[in-house]
Amino acid sequence: MHRSRPLPILIALVALSIALTGCGLVRPAARLFANPTPTPRVVEKLVVASPTPPRGQAAPGASATSGGDIQSALLRAVYEKVNPAVVYIENLTKPTSTSQTSQALPESQGSGFVWDALGHIVTNDHVVRGSDALQVTFWDGVVLPAELVGSDPDSDLAVILVDPKLVKLVPVERGHVDDIAVGQRAIAIGNPFGLVGTMTEGIVSALGRSIPAITGFSIPMAIQTDASINPGNSGGPLLNDKGQVIGVNSQIRSATSTPANSGVGFAIPVNIVERVVPALISGGKYKHAYLGLSGRTYSPAWAEALGFSRDDRGAYVMDLISGGPSERTGLRTGTKDTKVVLAIAMDGPVYLKGGGDLVIGIDGKKVSTFDDILIYLESFKSPGDEIKLTVLRPSEGQKTVTVKLGERPSRLR
Repeated sequence: MHRSRPLPILIALVALSIALTGCGLVRPAARLFANPTPTPRVVEKLVVASPTPPRGQAAPGASATSGGDIQSALLRAVYEKVNPAVVYIENLTKPTSTSQTSQALPESQGSGFVWDALGHIVTNDHVVRGSDALQVTFWDGVVLPAELVGSDPDSDLAVILVDPKLVKLVPVERGHVDDIAVGQRAIAIGNPFGLVGTMTEGIVSALGRSIPAITGFSIPMAIQTDASINPGNSGGPLLNDKGQVIGVNSQIRSATSTPANSGVGFAIPVNIVERVVPALISGGKYKHAYLGLSGRTYSPAWAEALGFSRDDRGAYVMDLISGGPSERTGLRTGTKDTKVVLAIAMDGPVYLKGGGDLVIGIDGKKVSTFDDILIYLESFKSPGDEIKLTVLRPSEGQKTVTVKLGERPSRLR
């Protein structure tokens, strides 16, 4: 895993549709526009039968009522189910003119997991980026060359391919985003520091984090976990207690210059993985929808300055990206000076601009935060699709603006 990147602090521009502010807590995509007060639900527990000891003997190291033995059996069952699907990936690079060997040398290492029986393996874009050759080691010691099928820097996902005739492939089972809840067990299997087949355990610490991609855009709906994730875990699976993949481990938050686990790791959620990976397999590329505007979640403290109600909620439009899809729609951006300070820059305060639209809905769904727009586009929309934004304008009331989505540029402008 490469050096952790800091999470955005100020206004993140929407690229996919927008880039977002900070790491706000938002809802999983499938429940994004549901009743804001969710009904408490019971998370199904996996019951794992412990091996039956010989008649008259207790299980080794535990009493018949030992809860620890049940937990250990569950973790063993997950490991035995998933470890055969997890691989060690070496990103090889050509030797330099000063090298004393003619062999390709490891540039970086990471993890991955078998996606299907055709030989496709999922990992992170940053694990395979810039490789001259790729080498995959399976759990049973089989080493195979791999080729890059496709990569998406915006979601930090990539697919590589091995010859399925040369190895026994064990594809993973995938979970569902609706079944992920804060507090549930989270299990990581990967190769931290090259230590192949390492399993760590923790919980889902938070949902809906926005983490930065190498392109400058945001990856929404990331899963935060305290399961130990270190350099080399990148690209490996984050699992629930049924051994189902719920995310792809991608980043860690570290307080030191040397990346190391501090109990804050992030995984790309399975619903994004299931949209991106099939596109990479079929065409080598994933096209993200692009709205082309920047903004921020509306604060009631801005009501007087902007002319909205304190009870209003939505995403305030601060800027329209030149040449972007939103620029030609009649959307309005903030242009008038206010006394509301948003941040302090090197050259002085940054003030909120009044006169912009407040987006309160998208395709008839309620928008409460700026993240809601990005999540909706990432989860359900593609370039070329049309969306309808419901906006509020001071003294004009509610308006509907139609936007034909573009394709996200390679870098944030």
